[in-house]
Order: sequence, then structure tokens, then C-alpha cells
Amino acid sequence: MSGPGGPVGAAVEAAYRDEWGQVVATLIGLTGDWDLAEDCAQEAFAAAVATWPRDGVPRRPGAWLTTTARNRATDRLRRAAAAAAKLREAAVLERDPGDEPQAEEIPDDRLRLMFTCCHPALPFPARVALTLRTLAGMSTGEIARAFLSAEPAMAQRIARAKRKIREAGIPYRVPPAELLPQRLHAVLAVLYLIFNQGYDEDGDRDLTGEAIRLARVLVGLMPHEPEPRGLLALMLLHGARRATRTEDGVLVPLEDQDRSRWDRALIADGVAVLDQALAMRRAGPYQVQAAIAACHATAPDAASTDWPQIATLYAELARLAPSPVVELNRAVAVAMADGVEAGLRLVGELSASGRLEGYYLLPATRADLLRRAGRPHEARAAYAEAIAMAPTDAERRYLTGRLRAL
Repeated sequence: MSGPGGPVGAAVEAAYRDEWGQVVATLIGLTGDWDLAEDCAQEAFAAAVATWPRDGVPRRPGAWLTTTARNRATDRLRRAAAAAAKLREAAVLERDPGDEPQAEEIPDDRLRLMFTCCHPALPFPARVALTLRTLAGMSTGEIARAFLSAEPAMAQRIARAKRKIREAGIPYRVPPAELLPQRLHAVLAVLYLIFNQGYDEDGDRDLTGEAIRLARVLVGLMPHEPEPRGLLALMLLHGARRATRTEDGVLVPLEDQDRSRWDRALIADGVAVLDQALAMRRAGPYQVQAAIAACHATAPDAASTDWPQIATLYAELARLAPSPVVELNRAVAVAMADGVEAGLRLVGELSASGRLEGYYLLPATRADLLRRAGRPHEARAAYAEAIAMAPTDAERRYLTGRLRAL
């Protein structure tokens, strides 16, 4: 969103970043109309751009925006239908224009919106797009560019998701206690995919920043759940070394990254958030992944990395969230802790199982372990196999460099 320059412009930008999701969530809760909510939120921010330079920035920008958007929704509903039935809950919508809502009146709107956007009845790509559109305020074009999709196709995806919510009667609520763990995992999965997409790509919107911001919102809304804190810690610890992941378009492995360029403030924040999650004594996959990231982030150099501890953590992660990718990562940790041959045995078992067929990191890992074991001829064949499967130029260039070095 663009607005006036100077302090007022900065205030509008900050309000858009911090308040968009809350304003939209509140209007959806009041009207039940997703498109109306987004339109009226946009109109409220446009009104802020027009009036704040003249009248000054309100003491509570979010309350001002919510009131303005709600009034626009009321006007639209009145114009759209003469029948009172078209107006939802007139007593709720009818407020004095100067009456700012109190925070306690709308404590769960963003949380309801997160769970609705990430409902299992929606296809996973639709959950991601809808979350970015309604909670992060990203335009359809921005979302399409971030996920390398055509804008009309992304617009259709978002429209279908909204229609599915309406026609299937998906409830706008926090799920009941018996469904909460499963549904919370769905929300966390969406946020982590958004983070990883931004981590791997440089777009016109910082998706990693958006994911971290939404994770902070979720932690604030669910302070007694440890896994949102685990995910937030994981994002912070990974984000701390994002600037060193590539150099001149080539992927830089963790052991070769310049640790002096890692963001120590983000690392400290991530470790503190992880400690808060672990103190609740309800371990989950994101907490374990964050603990692994913390082992890497807090080691002064690659040689000081506590590989036996990391191998133990991967074994715990395999117990909590079993997957062949976790087993592959555990094989690397075992190789570093117990010797290359021990890791190669685990990689061989994974190859024989066929569960990672077509996954480029399987031959890439085998190639790296063979290189470390002093078996260059076998390593070359494995590198060539990995290069043919690699999904990005940065990864292909890195693997090609390793192959040439042999």
C-alpha cells in the first residue's frame, strides 16, 4: 500500500502492516461477507491517507480504522438493500462514528480468521493464498508473483476459497478443544510454508517477515500453546542466517556460512522464545526443529557444533513427526556424530525404501557423504544425479561446484 511521505506516511504504512488483519477479521465477524470486509478495510485506509495528514494520526490508529471501516460497511449494506433483513445485527453495526471499540470487545477475531483461512476443507494452496490476502493484506498480484503463478489464476483460487467457506458453511470460530491440536497444526503449516517460500525467493514483499509477524500474532492470541512459540523460534533462528545462505547466486552450505554476518539479535530472540515454549513441557515438532536450529545458531564455529545432540533431537523429531526427510536429516547428523559410514548406511536404507524417489537431496546427501569418505568416483555419479533433480539455479550451481571440485 502507498501513502503520503514523512511521519504520517510512515504511520499509515505501519497501521497497514499491523492492523489490516484485525480490521478485516472484525468486519468479517460482523458482516459475514469476506469481499465486503476487504473492500471496506481498503476504503478505511484510503480515508486515513486522505485525512491523517490534515487531522493528525489518531491516538489508536487501529480503533480509528476499525470504526471507519465498520461505518463504510453499514452504509454499503443500507444502500444495497432497503429490507432490514439485509442488515446484520443492526445493534452491533450501529455505532457512533467517534466511538472507538475497546480491545476486549474483539479479542479473538484474528484467531478466528486464521483458523477459517486454514480450515482442512480448503485445498492447501488456497489456505496459503487466503491467509496472505486477508491477514497480511497482500494484493492478489503480490501473492501470484511470490508463488510464480498467473494473477488471474490466483484471483480464481482466492475466490473459490471464499465461495467454499460460504457454501460449505465453514464456521468462523476457534475450533473446540478436541479439534484444536489438529487444526492448530494446519495453521502452523501454512505459516511455515509462507516463511519457507520467502526464505527461498526474493520477492516484492518480504514473505519471511510476514510469516514471522503472523506467528507473533498467533503466539499473542494463544499464549498457553507451546507449538506456535516453537514455530516462531524456528523462523527467527533460520531468518538470522538468511543473508548468508547464498553468495553470487550460489547456495552456501551451513558449515561454510560467514557466522559474523548472522543476526545475533534474531538468534537471541529465537532462543528466548524457544525457552518459553520448552518451559511448558509439551514437546512438539516445531519446538524440536527450533532446538536443532539453536544448536547450529549458537555454536561459535562449525567445528564446535554439537552433532551428538543434534542427532538425538532428530531421533525425537522422527518420533513426533515421522517422515523420510527427517530420517535423511538424521542420517547427516549421525554421520557427523558417529562417522560417515554410519550415515551412509542410513542413507542406503532410505534409498532402498524408495520413499524419497525423485527428491534431489537424497543423492546430494549421498554424494557429500561419499566425498567425505574419500570415494570420489561414486560421489561424482551421485552429484550428477542430484544436479538433474535440483529445483533451483542456486542449488544446481552449488552442486555443480562440488562436482567440479572432485
